[in-house]
Amino acid sequence: MAAADVDVFSNEEKRNLSLGGHVGFDSLPEQLVSKSVTQGFCFNILCVGETGIGKSTLMNTLFNTMFENEEASHYQNGVYLRPRTYDLQESNVRLKLTIVDTVGFGDQINKEDSYKPIVDYIDTQFENYLQEELKIKRSLFNYHDTRIHICLYFIAPTGHSLKSLDLVTMKKLDSKVNIIPIIAKADTISKAELHKFKIKIMSELVSNGVQIYQFPTDDETVSEINASMNAHLPFAVVGSVEEVKVGNKTVRARQYPWGVVQVENESHCDFVKLREMLIRVNMEDLREQTHARHYELYRRCKLEEMGFKDTDPDSEPFSLQETYEAKRKEFLGDLQRKEEEMRQMFVNKVKETEAELKEKERELHDKFEQLKRMHQEEKRKVEEKRKDLDEEMNAFNKKKVSAETLSLSQPLKKDKDKKN
Repeated sequence: MAAADVDVFSNEEKRNLSLGGHVGFDSLPEQLVSKSVTQGFCFNILCVGETGIGKSTLMNTLFNTMFENEEASHYQNGVYLRPRTYDLQESNVRLKLTIVDTVGFGDQINKEDSYKPIVDYIDTQFENYLQEELKIKRSLFNYHDTRIHICLYFIAPTGHSLKSLDLVTMKKLDSKVNIIPIIAKADTISKAELHKFKIKIMSELVSNGVQIYQFPTDDETVSEINASMNAHLPFAVVGSVEEVKVGNKTVRARQYPWGVVQVENESHCDFVKLREMLIRVNMEDLREQTHARHYELYRRCKLEEMGFKDTDPDSEPFSLQETYEAKRKEFLGDLQRKEEEMRQMFVNKVKETEAELKEKERELHDKFEQLKRMHQEEKRKVEEKRKDLDEEMNAFNKKKVSAETLSLSQPLKKDKDKKN
């Protein structure tokens, strides 16, 4: 009866009422802003690209500071990810920024599995957050969220097409992280080549089904600028922390013998567009997309693997307790079955070992009997030879005695003949 009443009330239309005076809940946005500023924000960037393509330089340029950088060699045995966390503050807003670099990416001869360490790292951060959520005593308020909010994928300015490694990696990552492709060192190719290269990249991404991050257009305040910026993807950027004097002002730029490439000059590169879209306009949307889309997909798949569902086959609400009990029974049944299999395997192994030992014992006994018979045969032959030898010795001794007797009788006969 109570459940039916709940259904009736839930289906009842909500009524709009007017207030007789000021209540005060219109200050909720201000309260939320104040709480957020006090708590601070976190933002995690994954930089994917080949060694020496300019990932560290662009990060220094984006945040107008010098992060700790280590020179990476081109002789890494594999790909490993190096996260670095920094505490930044602008005005009264604190930001815990984590930059994750893919060291050794694209440097191996066999690049088939280069994307796997990146996928594993992203899944590990999701798993850590999920484990924190599933704890009985949670501390999400002060938990350091390390989930990747944005992947800046650095594309080499070849001017031709995407490498197979780029397509495979972005395809593996697009369901796990927001991807913004950028053409690095864009000052190395001409504007005409760059325009064709951008079209070629977007065409290959679409034809291969790679889903990159699209700036949201549902918010009226930013829909126009986001829609126009979506047409500029991928951004062609140039990074530099060097200051060069151009005219009467000092700007961040790259100095060449033929001229100066200004980082913040939109006619030279898309750095300003990237900064506006990534930091000043859509940073919160990137955080929301990570939690509401990518993490929720991981969480749903993980819980379904564990046997949890929202409804049972009859579309009835699924009880967490019933699911736990069912999984526990299933686990105990599997454990008992595996124990029985191990026990039976042990018994069979013991029987096989006993049979092998008995067979070896029989073989040793047969070999011993054979050796015993051979020994007896050899002994008999030796006895026969000894007997024959004794007989020969006796015959020889008889002949010797006869010869000695004959030799003694001969001189006596000669003496008798002389006397006569």
